[in-house]
Amino acid sequence: MNTQIHKSKGPCVYIPPPLFYVLIFIAAIFIQKRLPISDTLFHTTIIKILGTIILIVAVFFLVKSLRQFFLTKNTVILIKPASSLQTTGIYAITRNPMYLGLAILYLGITCFIGNWWNVILFPLLLIIVQEYIIKREEKYLEIEFGQEYEAYKNKVRRWL
Repeated sequence: MNTQIHKSKGPCVYIPPPLFYVLIFIAAIFIQKRLPISDTLFHTTIIKILGTIILIVAVFFLVKSLRQFFLTKNTVILIKPASSLQTTGIYAITRNPMYLGLAILYLGITCFIGNWWNVILFPLLLIIVQEYIIKREEKYLEIEFGQEYEAYKNKVRRWL
């Protein structure tokens, strides 16, 4: 973990988090071309219905979290300091609704793309997001908001 995190600089995450989701998704497509796994299950109606439901849930998390950030005039850019700690609304359910929403979106799109490699690489994606992004954010928020963040962290789970 980066020990250079400082209040004035934000969490020091220089790679935009959505890029991780996109890169892992594209890697899975590339691997499927090299090491194909049958996608028969993904062509069923139930998977398409499930994919639609998953996409709706993803949009809910993403819209609610982004809307709250914009209403409170906070930044989603992780090289800038936060202007406030989000603890209400969707942030009372999960500390990371944007990352959760992106993860759910990833799975929803996977249902329509039909690639088992997306499913296989999903845990790796979550580990990268948690270790590279979320833990840096948490360290920054501990420095920036102190006891307020500690109390929030003790009350609300990281994912769900």
